[in-house]
Amino acid sequence: MSSSLERFEKHITVTETGQIAVDILAAETCLSKQLLKKVMLKGAVWLTTGKKTQRLRRAKRELQKGQALHLYYDADVLERKPTPPELIADLGHYSIWNKPYGVLSQGSKWGDHCTVTRWAEQHLTPERNAFVVHRLDRAANGLIIVAHEKQAAALLSGLFQSRQIDKRYRVWVKGEFPSTATENSPVNVDLQLDGRHASSFFTRLTFDADKQQSLLDVHIETGRKHQIRRHVSSLGYPVVGDRLYGNTNDQVNLQLTAYYLSFMCPYSQKIKKFNLLSDSDALTK
Repeated sequence: MSSSLERFEKHITVTETGQIAVDILAAETCLSKQLLKKVMLKGAVWLTTGKKTQRLRRAKRELQKGQALHLYYDADVLERKPTPPELIADLGHYSIWNKPYGVLSQGSKWGDHCTVTRWAEQHLTPERNAFVVHRLDRAANGLIIVAHEKQAAALLSGLFQSRQIDKRYRVWVKGEFPSTATENSPVNVDLQLDGRHASSFFTRLTFDADKQQSLLDVHIETGRKHQIRRHVSSLGYPVVGDRLYGNTNDQVNLQLTAYYLSFMCPYSQKIKKFNLLSDSDALTK
């Protein structure tokens, strides 16, 4: 996918009822209809009707006078290819996925084809809508919940907000983390992030003397942006592969995995547990 314009946006007011979306976009831009159809499928075109704006994927949609089309074209974003996430469990109202490194939890106005939610919409049987429940950093990997109904999204989001979901992580950090950080006495970082309370607990599992890296088990009581990365970096042990809060020259992927989720299913009222750990009870790089 290419264009003489690598990144631009276009906002068009529909002047006549019955006009076709792709025809309007082609007339107002330098892009071909074939390319525009691909752009629309990747979630970079939006339609405003009154006060409501949502993605428009159907190229031949007939529009009404007064509606507005919005095209957000970014060649770099649109050329990216999604890495397939792994379906862990399909529970109907929601599903559990293992998100790979580089896959997004949520899209932007420039597209959503590289997100877990869009992959779920396109690959689950039967087909269903997908809604974001919680987020996992693009650079991180591991378990993520995707809702398939607005009610499910609200119920599951409520569990996160009320801290009724047990989330656990494994991270490799640089340096020899204190051996005193045990399961019964983890290192607690209670440090505000962006003006909001945030609390994390770190337990050392092992230390690789050759690489001078420690494997930690992490439990968080809150879910702030980049919380684990920021908290452990504040202790002087940045996550391996963290080019934002650690070494900007790191060439490996971020070594942070969301390996465990446990919660009471709001539909079955039974405890659901999901664990990515192998029988060896360790995650390796």
